[in-house]
Amino acid sequence: MPLVRKARPIGAALALVLASAGPALAAAEGAPHLDGTTMGLAWAVPFAALLLSIAILPLAAPAFWHHHFGKVSALCAAAAALPLAAVHGLDLALTEVLHAVLLEYVPFIALVGALYVVSGGVRIKGTLRGTPAVNTGLLLVGTALAGWIGTTAAAMLLVRPMIEANAWRRHRTHVFVFFIFLVANIGGALTPLGDPPLFIGFLRGVDFFWPLAHMFWPMVVCVAVLAPAFFLLDLWFWRREPHAPPVPAGRTEALGIEGRRNLLLIAGVVGAVLMSGVWRPGIDITIHHVPVPLQDVVRTALLVALAALSLAITPRGLRGRMGFTWFPIVEVAKLFAGIFVAIVPVLAMLKAGTAGAFAPLIALVSTADGQPIPAVYFWLTGGLSSVLDNAPTYLVFFNLAGGDPQVLMGRDAATLLAISAGAVFMGAMTYIGNAPNFMVLAICKERGIPMPSFFGFVGWSAVFLLPVFVLLTVLFF
Repeated sequence: MPLVRKARPIGAALALVLASAGPALAAAEGAPHLDGTTMGLAWAVPFAALLLSIAILPLAAPAFWHHHFGKVSALCAAAAALPLAAVHGLDLALTEVLHAVLLEYVPFIALVGALYVVSGGVRIKGTLRGTPAVNTGLLLVGTALAGWIGTTAAAMLLVRPMIEANAWRRHRTHVFVFFIFLVANIGGALTPLGDPPLFIGFLRGVDFFWPLAHMFWPMVVCVAVLAPAFFLLDLWFWRREPHAPPVPAGRTEALGIEGRRNLLLIAGVVGAVLMSGVWRPGIDITIHHVPVPLQDVVRTALLVALAALSLAITPRGLRGRMGFTWFPIVEVAKLFAGIFVAIVPVLAMLKAGTAGAFAPLIALVSTADGQPIPAVYFWLTGGLSSVLDNAPTYLVFFNLAGGDPQVLMGRDAATLLAISAGAVFMGAMTYIGNAPNFMVLAICKERGIPMPSFFGFVGWSAVFLLPVFVLLTVLFF
């Protein structure tokens, strides 16, 4: 039985990594198959250990974590891969790891890295003061952009202007918590370009404009609740600032954009990933049972070239003025390398459906007579997306709902909406729910902004997001 699996990038922008695979990507004939029905929950321990490390160690042992997070990630990945080799054989383990690296991690880090480098060469200049009105306006602009250029690109374009606008403020943590909520997640709901789960649906046959038609109002509800809530909260903190925002005489700067040529390169990044979804020549390069499509190779090469071109054409000193450093993308690269490998057994068990270790969860999505329960689909897809990876989680529940795009867009539209909304919106529940979340966190910490711990962020999410998701359940599911 051939191994069939989609690439599963995490987070925004990632929208597009999945384009490489087309509607179905099968491993080479004769490839070993990881049977999730034979696996117990113990196989999820390395993945759980990595998640707990990300959650606890930065708070409990910050110096150790700062210097050794890459080693922790590698150790958890080895704890997942080595038992696979011991129990299921080296051939299967090597196939699984190569599949994760070649079809998932390399496209993921190439895309996220390209967007990080290219958007890091664009500076929105101007003397912006972090007032409640300005901050709310920036959040709304970023939310609108995210659906069309991806959450990663939107977050990277606007996080630094937001940091500069609020540099004078003592109370600013909440600004970037809501930035993650809206720009890095919820804004990606309108098109397949915005967030990877929607792009998977597009590759599976869901119409390109289906999310715009069906996700628009749920997104509007989220924004209509969260934006005013942020404004009032920011106003409350604003009134408690010890001094007014400084405006030095003669040093104000008009609004404008530096590094405009990088905007064309962002369009080039979007074009490269869309190309890999449209152009499928049917040519694969097989590496140990893992067929790497030619469009994957071309896309990755284009992304690397665009990043290199951005470094070459960006005016000297611009990145320095923006506080651009390599640490955030290095941290993402090392941690998600471990996540992509450690998550392999977990996804195999999820794909086993009601025959696997997660059967009690999966059995909840339908009534006794087999009718889907959209509300349960929403919460299960979202809950798993917040701690796993929203792209493969979407695919698992898409298939559990029947996998027929025409039926899901028609008779079962509420179920498809529940799966889509859960995967996109609940990526905002944790730092690891979407790649841009972690990148924004890293940039903020590097700039000296106090950010909540992993569980602290979950606390913010519980207070502000869970009531919104309950409201969505009542209104739409």
